[in-house]
Amino acid sequence: MSFRQRPFIIRGLTTKGSRFGKRLGRSPGGAFAVIDPNNRTNYSPYVQPTTLDGIRCVVVDKKLKASDPTAYRFLQTFAESNELQTEKR
Repeated sequence: MSFRQRPFIIRGLTTKGSRFGKRLGRSPGGAFAVIDPNNRTNYSPYVQPTTLDGIRCVVVDKKLKASDPTAYRFLQTFAESNELQTEKR
């Protein structure tokens, strides 16, 4: 995977090391999800909540930047305004 294709990851930890809490999956991830008729949450293929190293995270596929730059910027701004750790894998 090339550097450009690496996902952008928002970690549920602040830059000071505090846990952001369960809101992480609901906040940015929830804006990219729908509830189906079976009451299951279906997330965008570009924005997936997950747990990495025991920390709640949102993994953002770089394809979102091309398909919806505003949504991609929203996620970046969300991470910045909440002082969340981010990384590229």
